Amino acid sequence: MANIKSQIKRNLTNDKRRLANASFKSSLKTAIKNVEMAVEKKDKDAAVIALSIAYKKLDKSVAKGVHHNNYSSRQKSRLTRKVNVL
Repeated sequence: MANIKSQIKRNLTNDKRRLANASFKSSLKTAIKNVEMAVEKKDKDAAVIALSIAYKKLDKSVAKGVHHNNYSSRQKSRLTRKVNVL
């Protein structure tokens, strides 16, 4: 445990961000899975709606610094290809 007051404060901030990032990553994974499930069910309308939600979350993850831009681009491309096959 840190003895320095500023480091104690920083540890609290780091824990808050870690929990927020974990929650956001979880919601992003759920959005991606929703697209994949809609594609498996061959439901084009649901897949397109889920894809737009996933796009929004992927863009936000890059803006927040949770993920790298290449990760976001790769996931968007992968999901879009799956939806376009329908």
